[in-house]
Amino acid sequence: MHPELNQTELDDISKQIIEQLQEDGRRSYAAIAESVGLSDAAVRQRIKRLIDSKLLEIVAVTDPLRLGFTRQAMIGVKVQGRMEAVAEALESFPEVSYIVLTAGQYDLLVEVVCEDDDHLLRLLGRMRELPTVLSTETFMYLKLHKQRYDWGTR
Repeated sequence: MHPELNQTELDDISKQIIEQLQEDGRRSYAAIAESVGLSDAAVRQRIKRLIDSKLLEIVAVTDPLRLGFTRQAMIGVKVQGRMEAVAEALESFPEVSYIVLTAGQYDLLVEVVCEDDDHLLRLLGRMRELPTVLSTETFMYLKLHKQRYDWGTR
């Protein structure tokens, strides 16, 4: 098991590898190796270490609308008590794609993907049944204007 890596432990080559995978997650080890001046095996080993340390995850990003999920929303949640307890409970909801603890009007922002409005309504009911959830406010997505994953490294 590899110890957790953090940004300060990344050398320039690992940063270059990450940036190339942000541009194209399907880029071959050979193409990356040629670009950064390492062998295929060395690149493969670095990528495995980055994945094992949970610093890097390579996934397929899909368009929920084209897969039959017609309702996306961000839900602001106000909590009485430990925010982490509600966040942990929401992790098990399959509709939840993103949870962030925040400072400000809402304690949590929760992004959800649902099949339709009825599905969203049932989900909101389940969320509001959690013991320390005080209230929710739903922000329906009308159109995704920008989403990116290529912010690079520091």
